[in-house]
Amino acid sequence: MVQRFVRVRLQDDSVAYGHLEINRTVTLLNQAPWEAGEPIGVSLDPGSYQLLAPCQPSKIIGVGRNYVAHAAEMQSTVPTEPLLFLKPPTTVAGPDQTIVYPLQSQQVEYEGELALVIGKPCHNCMPDVAHRYVWGYTIANDITARDLQRTDAQWTRGKGFDGFCPLGPWIVRDIGNSALLQTYRNDDPTPRQKTTIDTMVFAPERLVAYISQVMTLMPGDIILTGTPAGVGAFNVGDRISVTIEGIGTLSNTMAAQPQPEP
Repeated sequence: MVQRFVRVRLQDDSVAYGHLEINRTVTLLNQAPWEAGEPIGVSLDPGSYQLLAPCQPSKIIGVGRNYVAHAAEMQSTVPTEPLLFLKPPTTVAGPDQTIVYPLQSQQVEYEGELALVIGKPCHNCMPDVAHRYVWGYTIANDITARDLQRTDAQWTRGKGFDGFCPLGPWIVRDIGNSALLQTYRNDDPTPRQKTTIDTMVFAPERLVAYISQVMTLMPGDIILTGTPAGVGAFNVGDRISVTIEGIGTLSNTMAAQPQPEP
């Protein structure tokens, strides 16, 4: 059975890392698993915890146009080297967490992606050893205010709203090289996005090495490996579910901004 590592909120509002068992109980760890976390002899029953984003990254590095068909649908060229951008840690949201539609945008879109979780400090590494620094894999939705991305000279605002980087529902240590990624909108059984991760322009090892030659990657940091073709509207009331073979499904719902208090 694939091990699933989670981060949970307990009933006393404390937060802990753990291992999700097949019966949905959680065996708690004394620290993050990539920091050699060990079981503390406490198990949580189903319903007694809330799944959170499975890590707290110091930074989230995104990669633009890393699938040929997505570059084409954006009417852009495929980059000759990885195209990087940053999302602030405040964009992180957990599985099933509601996202709030920003008032500044009229065109918010989903982007289902494979996310890499860094396990130890990585600086200036080469592609042939980059896999040593990837502790595991999770699912991400690189939510984007597309209209703001297009009008601004850079992407910070369009990709930086609170909650615009759902992660989860857990981390696995390994997945297949040709794992299938699919994104679903509401109850439509036909996926809006569907591709295998081996069709990336730049493979995960290349991304880790390239980024590490720019900035030091720290344990718990996230690399978003790019989204395939099929991005589309994420409107108020929509539920977007991103599924990656070998990991699971990450789902989030969009809500309107609450009315300000009088």
